[in-house]
Amino acid sequence: MAETIFDKIINREIPADVVYEDDISLAFKDINPQAPVHLLIIPKQQIATINDIQDDQKELLGHLFTVARDLAKEMGFDETGYRVVMNCGEQAGQSVFHIHLHLLAGKPLGWPPYTDKMKQA
Repeated sequence: MAETIFDKIINREIPADVVYEDDISLAFKDINPQAPVHLLIIPKQQIATINDIQDDQKELLGHLFTVARDLAKEMGFDETGYRVVMNCGEQAGQSVFHIHLHLLAGKPLGWPPYTDKMKQA
């Protein structure tokens, strides 16, 4: 698999504003935030897309969500609400092919998130 920008962040080849790290995951601030709080939570193991997740990686995926939960509580928006999103593929908005959760909070988040893009070309 080709190295991604996330691999470079994990390996400390490029800087990131890291807010959490353990043996299997890393969370850092998105450089193009879409909300007042916009974190990316990634596994240190490279998995390109949701379609590439193997059955033996279920625990790793669950771990990413518990990191999201814990960060929401630690940062104080667990009670007011937050959104966790994972995109799969280019048409869904995935631009880095290393799975990652987007944790968004700090403002009211509407649904659907991209109403203007819902119109067919």
